[in-house]
Amino acid sequence: MVEMERKTWLRRRVEDGLRRGFQRAYETVKVDPAKFLLQIRSAYGLPISNFQGVYSLEVGQLDLLAHRVIRSGMKVAAAEGAGFGLGGLITIIPDLGILSGVTLRTIQKLSLLYGFEFNTEEETAELWIAAASAAGVDISRELLEKEVVSRFVPRVIQRIAAQASREVVEKWSGRIIPLASSVIGAGLNYYFVRAWGERARSHFRKRHMEIRSQMADGKLIVVSDPKALPS
Repeated sequence: MVEMERKTWLRRRVEDGLRRGFQRAYETVKVDPAKFLLQIRSAYGLPISNFQGVYSLEVGQLDLLAHRVIRSGMKVAAAEGAGFGLGGLITIIPDLGILSGVTLRTIQKLSLLYGFEFNTEEETAELWIAAASAAGVDISRELLEKEVVSRFVPRVIQRIAAQASREVVEKWSGRIIPLASSVIGAGLNYYFVRAWGERARSHFRKRHMEIRSQMADGKLIVVSDPKALPS
């Protein structure tokens, strides 16, 4: 009975922490597409001058870069999990806030890498659809409302937080032991971002391949800058 009550309390804390974290991330955390393009173009010699150009690259190359993006997010999440984990459950709320930001930035980078920007409200809604997919949340009934971002996003965040709290509460309950929680926090954050990153990658890759198929059939034309940079 005591154990059940403790887990119920922990789940409420986790859900609240994730909800607040993702809401704050939605309002303040955003990957700069231009800077990210420069980073990947410089680091990997991609011959593109905008993200529409990714449709001219080999899918395998995009997949490789996506895995590197996910691994980078995992390392950042592990580092912050180790630091905040020293406080055990006392630090769970700030930890979840930072973890939410790391996770969202990873999803944003994956979105860009597969050719989906988030400059408009519709694109922002699509980004959160991907985040929901990464969390294992079915929001098909709300797709018709996705243009109303001010209403759509908070509802999606609430459902993401509720689903994610069920997913992690059993594992995160180990942070009740402060001295061990540094290692536990690092590991849990590491695998949290890996799981969400892989599910988001799968979502974006599927959509990317659908667009490629439409391009091959002549049903869709994606215009990229003809002045592609040399590799």
